[in-house]
Amino acid sequence: MEGSAVQMDDMDQRLLAGLKRDARASLSDLAARFGVSRATVRARIEKMQTRGDIRGFTVVTAADLASHPVRGLMMLAVSGPGAERLMTRLTGHMAVQAVHSTNGKWDLIVELGTETLEELDRVLFEIRRMEGVETSETSLLLNTRTGVRPR
Repeated sequence: MEGSAVQMDDMDQRLLAGLKRDARASLSDLAARFGVSRATVRARIEKMQTRGDIRGFTVVTAADLASHPVRGLMMLAVSGPGAERLMTRLTGHMAVQAVHSTNGKWDLIVELGTETLEELDRVLFEIRRMEGVETSETSLLLNTRTGVRPR
């Protein structure tokens, strides 16, 4: 299923928050923390996966960040109908971590990771020269914090 039409209740929201803090938390730990049975936790997580609310679990290691200590977001305005072709080309680039299509002023947001500022500068120059790129703006990521978003 693509996305969920079902509204998540408070328990689902709390389970998601717990998994965002620690995706490796055991079912028993989550059950104890939220005062429900282990079977309830398992059933709710499986239901959220089936609905598409949970798309997967991932691990970010220190090496992931160390191999790309210089990170940035590059916002691109694309001319003509070439956004899809440009997205495909960008996702094949070694410095590109992710490409997001957006609405508003920017058509694409590109997450970049390189080892040095000089390498990032070279990558930015390469991307700006790609067919279809009309204009761009780039911001360096200085610090990244993840966590539960307030309701």
